[in-house]
Amino acid sequence: MRIISGMEQYDPKTIEAKWQQYWLDHKTFAAQASADKKKMYIMDMFPYPSGDGLHVGHAKIYTASDLMARYYRMKGFNVLHPMGWDAFGLPTENTAIKKGVHPAQLTKQNIARFRKQMKSLGLGYDWSREINTTDPEYYRWTQWIFLQLFQMGLAYEATIPINWCPSCKTGLANEEVIDGKCERCGTSVEEKPMRQWMLRITQYADRLLLGLEGLDWPKHIKDIQENWIGKSEGASVTFEVLDSSSQVDVFTTRVDTIFGATYVVVSPDHPLVEKVTTKAQAAAVAEYIESSKDVGGGRLADRDEDKTGVFTGGYVVHPFTNEKLPIWIANYVLMTYGTGAVMGVPAHDERDFAFATTYSLSIRQVVMSTDVEAELPYVGEGVLTNSKHWDGVPSEQAREHIVAELVEKSRGAKTTQYKLRDWVFSRQRYWGEPIPLIHCATCGVVPVPEEDLPVTLPDIDRYEPTGTGESPLAAVSDWVNVTCPSCSGPGKRETNTMPQWAGSSWYWLRYVSPQYAEGVARKEDMKAWLPVDLYLGGAEHAVLHLLYARFWQKALFDQGVVFDEEPFNCFKAVGLILGEDNQKMSKSRGNVVNPDDVVAEYGADTLRMYEMFVGPFEASVPWDTKGIKGARRFLDRVWNFVGKHQDARSMVEDDNLELLLHKMIKRVSEGIEELKFNTGVAAMMEWLNEAEKKEAVARSTVDNLLKLLAPFAPHMAEELWSRLGHKDSIAEAAWPEVDDALLNRARVKVVVQVNGKVRGEIEVDPGLPQAAIEGLAREVRNVAKYLEGVDVMKVIYVPNRLLNFVVKPAS
Repeated sequence: MRIISGMEQYDPKTIEAKWQQYWLDHKTFAAQASADKKKMYIMDMFPYPSGDGLHVGHAKIYTASDLMARYYRMKGFNVLHPMGWDAFGLPTENTAIKKGVHPAQLTKQNIARFRKQMKSLGLGYDWSREINTTDPEYYRWTQWIFLQLFQMGLAYEATIPINWCPSCKTGLANEEVIDGKCERCGTSVEEKPMRQWMLRITQYADRLLLGLEGLDWPKHIKDIQENWIGKSEGASVTFEVLDSSSQVDVFTTRVDTIFGATYVVVSPDHPLVEKVTTKAQAAAVAEYIESSKDVGGGRLADRDEDKTGVFTGGYVVHPFTNEKLPIWIANYVLMTYGTGAVMGVPAHDERDFAFATTYSLSIRQVVMSTDVEAELPYVGEGVLTNSKHWDGVPSEQAREHIVAELVEKSRGAKTTQYKLRDWVFSRQRYWGEPIPLIHCATCGVVPVPEEDLPVTLPDIDRYEPTGTGESPLAAVSDWVNVTCPSCSGPGKRETNTMPQWAGSSWYWLRYVSPQYAEGVARKEDMKAWLPVDLYLGGAEHAVLHLLYARFWQKALFDQGVVFDEEPFNCFKAVGLILGEDNQKMSKSRGNVVNPDDVVAEYGADTLRMYEMFVGPFEASVPWDTKGIKGARRFLDRVWNFVGKHQDARSMVEDDNLELLLHKMIKRVSEGIEELKFNTGVAAMMEWLNEAEKKEAVARSTVDNLLKLLAPFAPHMAEELWSRLGHKDSIAEAAWPEVDDALLNRARVKVVVQVNGKVRGEIEVDPGLPQAAIEGLAREVRNVAKYLEGVDVMKVIYVPNRLLNFVVKPAS
């Protein structure tokens, strides 16, 4: 091996396994609640342990959270950083069926692989808190939470048309249907009436919206949740069916456009369809309804599809004009939203306009823009026209008056509607938590007594889905047939199982007391650790997991089980690692990068450094093999630099390198806290470029470099720290403090001119790029005043002294 200053060449294979074992043996990352330190609870979305193992996208998330946990621990925080497995659900069961392996066995194998991969990356989890959603001691409390929901009236049984996946052979929640297809397998979803257990998430719609306001979450994630909940303030309007005692109730957010209604549309599933359809149109209506069944589970109203429909032959009467309006059936109206009927106002609604254009229906403008002549459909505010005595009235004002008159006529009311539907909670599969309820012919539905939890899954050989709407558990007679806890008569267990999302809707609570046997968690542990301070994960869970988790947390808060209404104070969504072809990684494209291969060739620290340097945490970036090699070269340089200066024990640092050191400390610290890890890596690289030019470097400087490196490349940092004579782990060392006074003394004043005249002054770090200095100068009020409305022809910059904007005077 090549020797530099008494140190052999950097060999990650040797040192990484050594320090991974050290951390386990010394319980370096075990968390203990402490009143003496400020707490920091950092959590990843725990993985679904599939047979494919971790991919480099997982590695990006987990490295980032590990880096944050290591940083805050060195900053003196009491850090909780746990890991577990979200292991129930369809993917494991489908794979198990395909391979002929029991889901429990497959889950155990997959978890072992994931755990080994995580440890090989040097992830500093508190493994003593590891949880598994398929462990009966875990899902005992998932079942207990369900019983709380049941007792609160939030869980109920209903036979309703649900989303049915013919491939997975199970019901799906609305949130699991993407563009009419199963979120898991991509099969077109059908609509099928079925007995289901439902959760009343709709009762929490307003609180789920309100709670978003105080959360440090990305705006687009909040927007996704808001749009899914879909709160709409508007009015209900009653249209009487012509020559009938029936009526069609519609919901609209723009009742000011009611005089532009030229038809009414109902869902193919609307209960009035049969009553309003004439004999002449019966065959056409029946044919249309039949043709629309294959997409019954999709949210067609939210999808960009052709608007199709059929005339029923029936009419309604306009509540103000008494005009006859035709009743149509169309694919863009759903029974699952609003009343299942809308008034067609084609001049002021894009979907209605497309439909009316297709079927040559009347288009009548009733709102005019006050600014410019707008093309139809015009969906903005304005003043009313063709609207009787409301002509000329602003549309916003007219809404209030029109609603008031509808109320007076008993033809409507002010109303709020939501897109959010109750959560379909049953799955007709085997691999899931049993629902802890018993059906009794005498007593009805009876909860399993808490002392009898958990209701464990029976170990059976035949677990394939039946496709009949019954779970495979229904055939396990000795498990199904039980005594009713209420009357001691014969009873039958509920045979549907919970969805995969059940176990992940409360797991952050279990991490704080993973072995606690008296409840979901100890109250003192929840008070000490909760809520989660930083939650990292994928944006694809913006609706499913995050919405369900917030719902369960609020329900448990109402029960006095937890002390916070929101589970995650701060959530940050990770950007994807794309293939080198800039496409999403997938087996079919052949562009998947296995982290095991990268670790084997370059080392875990290299993978960690590369994934943190490649771009901001939230950015999606393509994999770059050249970048991996560059990260390895940087670590080799650090290794050699420390080797060269390992005997520097008491030398005083020169002023310039000390200044650069403290600039680096500041940039790395800010980069970590802002999840801009790439800027932290860049700061270390830039500092090393300068430090390598020095013949001698102070020992304290070498120590500080390793401390900054430790969260990014912990194995190398530990090894070098140890070789420098330190007895304790670098993970327990104190993070370097920035000397603000030194940085402030080094700042320079830059005079800002406009056309040679002094208009202001700014204070900057020496060497700050010109673009950054220009940006700061433009923020000076007096400078901004002279730049407003003029063209900047050029900018003259004298480094660290003068910035002059040369402008063309306004004409």
